[in-house]
Amino acid sequence: MEIMTTQRGFVIPYGELSPEALKGLLEEYVSREGTDYGHATFSLAQKVAAVRRQLENGRAVIVYDPDTQSCDIKARQDVPPRYPPSR
Repeated sequence: MEIMTTQRGFVIPYGELSPEALKGLLEEYVSREGTDYGHATFSLAQKVAAVRRQLENGRAVIVYDPDTQSCDIKARQDVPPRYPPSR
């Protein structure tokens, strides 16, 4: 799978990460302060599974930022391409 360049980093296909790295990224992401899940209470495993499904169906992507040397998970629509599509 191709790594896509964005305005601020690279979109990394989730399947390119080792299972351990993906699990660590997902757990770190869902454990962040300020993550809003409404009034419902979900376990860590449930949160990880929900975000994994979003990666699998393309609604979320992993973005690597070379400036901070870190990865984040973003909604697909929030990650604009670096260059506009060709016409």
